[in-house]
Amino acid sequence: MGAMSVRTESSAAHRAGFACFVGRPNAGKSTLTNALVGTKVAITSNRPQTTRHTVRGIVHRPEAQLVLVDTPGLHKPRTLLGERLNDVVRTTWSEVDVIGFCLPADQKIGPGDRYIAAELADIKKTPKVAIVTKTDLVDSKALAAQLIAIDQLGKELGIEWAEIIPVSAVGATQVSLLADLLVPMLPESPPLYPEGDLTDEPEQVMVAELIREAALEGVRDELPHSIAVVVEEMLPRQDRPADKPLLDVHANVYIERPSQKGIIIGPKGKRLKEVGTKSRKHIEALLGTPVFLDLHVKVAKDWQRDPKQLRKLGF
Repeated sequence: MGAMSVRTESSAAHRAGFACFVGRPNAGKSTLTNALVGTKVAITSNRPQTTRHTVRGIVHRPEAQLVLVDTPGLHKPRTLLGERLNDVVRTTWSEVDVIGFCLPADQKIGPGDRYIAAELADIKKTPKVAIVTKTDLVDSKALAAQLIAIDQLGKELGIEWAEIIPVSAVGATQVSLLADLLVPMLPESPPLYPEGDLTDEPEQVMVAELIREAALEGVRDELPHSIAVVVEEMLPRQDRPADKPLLDVHANVYIERPSQKGIIIGPKGKRLKEVGTKSRKHIEALLGTPVFLDLHVKVAKDWQRDPKQLRKLGF
């Protein structure tokens, strides 16, 4: 793996494997995923816990394939949902080939970062890379200080960083450098997914995620995460000419309490209409086909605490 290997491209073994990015909310995980994959796959949002499902982006290269697994944010569990998420997170961490710990360059290392780092220290076998994101927001002096602080954090907790890599997801060169550094950590393997795949997430889950993001827009303070979206079905509309297809998408937006219904529907249904219009555009872009979106708001009482409801909503 050293710099001495001068085998020609054709004889070098193909590598393929899984990586996941972790970090507290707003650490730049989704932005990084999108920059690497080159398309919007993970959901970018300014609020914790919007990526509830394993959305994978796939980076295709001639010599390697890097599959990005988006784990839900790890946080101190306050509800049953929280505990179940944390178990999912730990399982994922021990199964991937490399973990990228994202720390924003413009914020001092805080308790949230330490909490995650301490959890990472327990996962012994998986190589860990510290990724300093948002480097475009600081000067070189502040960046140097952050790199030293991260090195220090590793020493304190007994984590050996395989690399400490500064990136700005807006700068394409650094993003491809990040991929260059992650690839050698993957096992030798043929590609795991066909060339054209950007994500292996079932389309319905991604569609639900886009609707959920649109539904949270503007009401985050009132309904931080008491929204779950289930796409009941996606069917091509019958009797349409081949050059004018239409996909019918039927989805339910679940909230926890009847009082939240008004918030999400808005006066005279105005908000729900906006949610529909906005998410429809994203869904059409994702699926590449015109969509008719049928949205309903339903109350699933206290779904975050109820195992039966959680199972039904796919957690």
